[in-house]
Amino acid sequence: MDVAVETREPAEHIGLARKSKAYFALTKPRVIELLLVTTAPVMILAQGGIPNLWLVLWTLVGGALSAGSAGAFNCYIDRDMDRVMKRTSKRPLVTGELTDREAFVFAWVIGAASIAVLGLLVNWLAAALSLVAILFYVLVYTLVLKRRTPQNIVWGGAAGCMPVLIGWAAVTGSLSWTPVILFGIVFLWTPPHYWPLSMRYRADYASVNVPMLAVVRGRTVVGLQVVLYAWATVACSLLLIPVAQMGILYSVVAVLAGGWFVFESHRLYAMAIRHDTVKPMRVFHSSISYLTLLFLAVGIDPLLALVR
Repeated sequence: MDVAVETREPAEHIGLARKSKAYFALTKPRVIELLLVTTAPVMILAQGGIPNLWLVLWTLVGGALSAGSAGAFNCYIDRDMDRVMKRTSKRPLVTGELTDREAFVFAWVIGAASIAVLGLLVNWLAAALSLVAILFYVLVYTLVLKRRTPQNIVWGGAAGCMPVLIGWAAVTGSLSWTPVILFGIVFLWTPPHYWPLSMRYRADYASVNVPMLAVVRGRTVVGLQVVLYAWATVACSLLLIPVAQMGILYSVVAVLAGGWFVFESHRLYAMAIRHDTVKPMRVFHSSISYLTLLFLAVGIDPLLALVR
């Protein structure tokens, strides 16, 4: 019987356009998009209006390079798992479009570039926060937490909260309670955002012995945790109203969008309890919409105050 053997095209034979696309994919661009959605509105809130557009540009460029570096390091470190999991079977180090060395060097280069851009063109507090984000995601989450504890995404998610601190620090050169609350919103939002995804790909994570909560506990437990964190996220978002003196737009969006997020979380839990067919991706997608709407309101609300 003939056995089909998977062959991969050598990385050195791949054209420039395809190679560039592979480098871009290595940065996990969808994650970058979500992080940048939180950065620009926070800068508007910190300024109380439209900040200097060059400052916004370089903050976003530096933030994108920082997140891309963390993503590239993650792909390099987790390449053994990515070659097993179906969800990650198209990543550049799996397909052979990039070599391990190319990915490793690329991660270092854009990481250093992010620090240089933020330090020289924004301020050194923003650059330091960017460095902390990269180190925390790579050293704490990827190397320590991810393969050892079902609480990996809870504490590891702190790295994804750093863009709000970077955005605030870029404008003010300091930190205060307002960015701390914004940090808390993203921190509490991360588990109910990611755990439904891990439910969807439970078999993938189990195949590589990654102890995601959905792997080590039943879906009822996961559903309950999603509900609790969703409520905590919404509660934290409401704290911003008195602390940052947010207006009617933010208040309405925080309540209505938060209510929708909580509703979808309860729906997932109810289906898990009844042993119905669970559709965790509804919560995953609604969580993205919720965070996007909330941070759009963060950025628009101060602008409305200017025209009143």
